[in-house]
Amino acid sequence: MSTQASIFKPDENCSTISKARFAAPVVDCANYYRALHEAISKAKHSIFIVGWDIDSRIRLLRGEEEKQSELPSVISELIALKAKENPELTVHLLRWDSSLAFLGMREVWAKEVWDEKTPDNVHTVLDSSIPMGGSQHQKIVVIDDELAFAGGMDVAVHRWDTREHKIEEPERDDGDGTYGPFHDVQVAVSGDIVTELSKLVRWRWNRLVTADQQVSEEVKPAITDDIPHCWPDSVEPIFENIACGVAQTVPFMDNQEPVQEVRKMLLSLIEQAEEFVYIENQFANRGEIAEALNKRLKECPKLKVLIFSSYEPKGTVECEAYWAGRIDFKRILENGVDDGRVLMAYSSSTNADGLAGHKRVHAKVTIIDDKYFVIGSSNLSNRSMSLDTECDLIFEATTKAHRNKIRWFRNDLISEHSGWAEEEVQNYIESKDTFEKLTSCKDEYAYCLKEAEDENFTDQGLQDLITPFGDPQEPIVPSIPLPGGRKFFLPNPSKRTLILSAAFFIVALLVGGGYLLSQNVDFMNREYLTDVLESFRNSPWALFIVCGIYVVAGLLFFPVTVLSLAVAMVFGALWGTIYGMAGVMASTAVLFLIGQIMGDKGLRKLAGPKVSRIDRKFAENGIFGVAVLRMIPVAPFSLVNLVAGISSIRISYFLAGTFMGMLPPMIVKALVGGSIADIFRNPTPKHIAFLVGGLLAWFGMAYGSQKLVTFFQKKYQTKEKENQTPKSKESESEDETATQLM
Repeated sequence: MSTQASIFKPDENCSTISKARFAAPVVDCANYYRALHEAISKAKHSIFIVGWDIDSRIRLLRGEEEKQSELPSVISELIALKAKENPELTVHLLRWDSSLAFLGMREVWAKEVWDEKTPDNVHTVLDSSIPMGGSQHQKIVVIDDELAFAGGMDVAVHRWDTREHKIEEPERDDGDGTYGPFHDVQVAVSGDIVTELSKLVRWRWNRLVTADQQVSEEVKPAITDDIPHCWPDSVEPIFENIACGVAQTVPFMDNQEPVQEVRKMLLSLIEQAEEFVYIENQFANRGEIAEALNKRLKECPKLKVLIFSSYEPKGTVECEAYWAGRIDFKRILENGVDDGRVLMAYSSSTNADGLAGHKRVHAKVTIIDDKYFVIGSSNLSNRSMSLDTECDLIFEATTKAHRNKIRWFRNDLISEHSGWAEEEVQNYIESKDTFEKLTSCKDEYAYCLKEAEDENFTDQGLQDLITPFGDPQEPIVPSIPLPGGRKFFLPNPSKRTLILSAAFFIVALLVGGGYLLSQNVDFMNREYLTDVLESFRNSPWALFIVCGIYVVAGLLFFPVTVLSLAVAMVFGALWGTIYGMAGVMASTAVLFLIGQIMGDKGLRKLAGPKVSRIDRKFAENGIFGVAVLRMIPVAPFSLVNLVAGISSIRISYFLAGTFMGMLPPMIVKALVGGSIADIFRNPTPKHIAFLVGGLLAWFGMAYGSQKLVTFFQKKYQTKEKENQTPKSKESESEDETATQLM
């Protein structure tokens, strides 16, 4: 595939050299999602998707295309249908198990969501093996080992847009609010290069799963002569028989030695530049790349460099790690170079209503003259060169037709961003005042290129503090030396681990805080409570005061049993039961409503599908289920109230079940509490017998409740097995767990 002068150097700046029988850049997400929908619809044998994100909710088609499509538009529904119709089809989804930094953008329980929505021949794995601070950043799709997509696009929220990039676009809304114009690039390939990518995605999969989940890494050679059956109808092949290499960034992970092919390939490509370098990239802050470009500009007086990126940063981390770094990048790039040879730009427009819009750039494209072009996942950032997993495809022109198509591709991209026609772009590139002409706006409402002035966003005051965490070159947590000179890098904690740890910490803090308060603060002490209750025993407001104490105690996670015993000791068996139940119901209602508000604010989303199944079991058993739960102290009283509010059970059912479940033990507590008070006043055998009998009844009720729920569990499971079709072992296990936790 390569010649003697080829840029490709295996095991140095690329993993492999191959050839693409057909290749076609796919510009902007509307086109890519359409192509992906078409390819998945044609899949017969296998689908591999490796991504930073694979969001099950994403609609691949929009507008009239979505309405007229015979197949589902939502990717999870499409894959589920295809997998169900063709049991021989296997689908493997590999997604980064990301940190809390992206909690608002991504599905929290991604694996469970996909497992819930799809049949057994769809498999999902979350990659949490990347060193601390890094991410799984490759974006690769392989269909039937004959077609592959690679580049900068994920199946994720806030990605979809058309090439028009309208200032106002109703379809740019994934259910969590609208977003602005968004630009990205992917490439579709067939031929031998697909075989290499097939091996890559299988290797990525197998290193994350157990032996019984692994797939064979032997791949049949792709069909090279004809267009594959799964090639999307909406994508026209542009390049034929073009040399193609794969460059990766692989950090140290699970004994995998680091690979920095992307970094070395970019430096190799820059050394080949002679006339025009065009780069569009999400970030441009890697000083080493700026130095290489500056060196080449000084070596080649005719060389010009255009770097296209976003206008404004999103958040402090982007501002101080990437935009502040872009100021340094620009200064290094322009140092000692004549004016008019370098432009770092963004693209913006204003519509007829005077509303301005700036393109958000997510693409990772590099074009060197008309000889080479790169479409991949790598940014010009520190992390993409060493810490994230990346995959770039590098194409090398070996014919005049290839060079013509590379020029067309470059000019087509610049045309989209500048508003000038492709022929005009080419003329401007060949002229002396290239960037002066390209930055002049052709039409009033067209997108225009403008020079980036990042000093408007940052004075770089926090750059040194934030860059090591926002754009690190090495893992945030240092490596641990091992025998034999090896090193161990602590991987990113999974999102699930972080969320559950935070939830456990909060609950432990509440319970522990309530206990400490009860032991060290007078008004949380049982003796003090008894004295307080005695002080208004005969007050007409006693009922309301008791209810208020129960509500406050519930908020502080104070043990309800201790409080109920104190109420019984003061008010006796009858009124102690009445006042105690009134207080229990008041505290239950308040905490339930607080939990309901928390659920509406997002905690219900964090619960995930497995907890949702448990929730359904809980709701299906209704009042009886709540009553049983109340009789068996499986969790603190206040915690149960909060969780119930987050769940989907009705408050009326929960209150009714609470009343049924709490009344019997409340009566017993009243008897016990009253007996204790009577013993202090008059320790007769009768009062002692009441105390002993009450305690025995209390323990007997708890034991009997456990037996009762076990009986109904068995009866329910038997009925379920008789009425339902056979399930997978995993589903049966999950349902059994749900019933046990009811």
